Amino acid sequence: MKSLDLYANDLILFAHIVDAGSFTTAADRLGLPNATLSRRLSSLENIFGERLIHRTTRRLMITEFGKQMLVYARHLVDGNRAAEDLVLHRQATPQGTLRVSMPPEFHEISLVKILSKFTAKYPDVRLDLDLSARRVDLIAERFDLAVRVATRLPDDGSLVARHILTQQYGLYASPAYLRRFGTPASPADLVHHVGLVVVSNSGDHRCWHLTHGEKHWDGRPERVMTANSLGLLEALSIEGMGIIGLSDHFAHNPMNCGTLQRVLPNWLLPASTIWCVTPGRRLLPQRTLAFMEILGEVLRPVGSRALRSRTHQPWLQGAVRLASGEHTLTAAERRPQHFQVRARRI
Repeated sequence: MKSLDLYANDLILFAHIVDAGSFTTAADRLGLPNATLSRRLSSLENIFGERLIHRTTRRLMITEFGKQMLVYARHLVDGNRAAEDLVLHRQATPQGTLRVSMPPEFHEISLVKILSKFTAKYPDVRLDLDLSARRVDLIAERFDLAVRVATRLPDDGSLVARHILTQQYGLYASPAYLRRFGTPASPADLVHHVGLVVVSNSGDHRCWHLTHGEKHWDGRPERVMTANSLGLLEALSIEGMGIIGLSDHFAHNPMNCGTLQRVLPNWLLPASTIWCVTPGRRLLPQRTLAFMEILGEVLRPVGSRALRSRTHQPWLQGAVRLASGEHTLTAAERRPQHFQVRARRI
């Protein structure tokens, strides 16, 4: 058999097929015809004299030999990505495609401002956004960055999470609702009101956990309207349909416009954190660093705490230095911006 160096590219394709779970998904991610992937995998199996994957009409099943070869194939993938990261990290100007996953509610708050500021400053970066409530696989699906909102993140040694902002949460209602049903004087009064409650990914209706110093109250109104869209619930609250729990980001504009006001202002719902999650590689492309910096710049003024990292911050210092070198493009220099946005509701 010839040296495996000659078949390194096909081994890399094999790893992508396994990670994608199907030829079709892998072909879509790699931008190759489905038939090409199938042909190259079959050629690799003929060279080895053993099957790597059993194909069925429903799914792919990796063989024992395939599992052993996959270890080496993934080393090749990691080596390729490390080399690509080095090249992209050394670029003076961010460029290329940036794949970002965000929760769907981000388009309700600051996403337009984030995108307009980023694309004006970095016109050579093509943004590919996935607005979805699902937890994407950053490595298998080749995302550069995921923005996640959570009190804490699950441990995953293959990823790095950077703290962007901690959001405070409280209860809000429209002036019209409070005139009609009265303003709660204590958490116990909430049981007689209408609650607009977000449904979690597991389908649970989240209770309200309120704190005021050392005091705690857990519960929710007897009458509840639920949805998996925080933006929809906010719109319903503005229309006087009930009381809602919102972060300071969501409530900022309605409060300024007078369409919502705080209920039980001394009582707080649990805070949550906006994280930037990236593949745990040593170097990040300049386009990723630049996007994280713009994200922090836009969110900080509304947020309650300053931008900081969960770990040491050389990535942040690099992003700040990059941002300080901005220049204004003339009309002749400006190029069309590139967007691809996919939005899915659960």
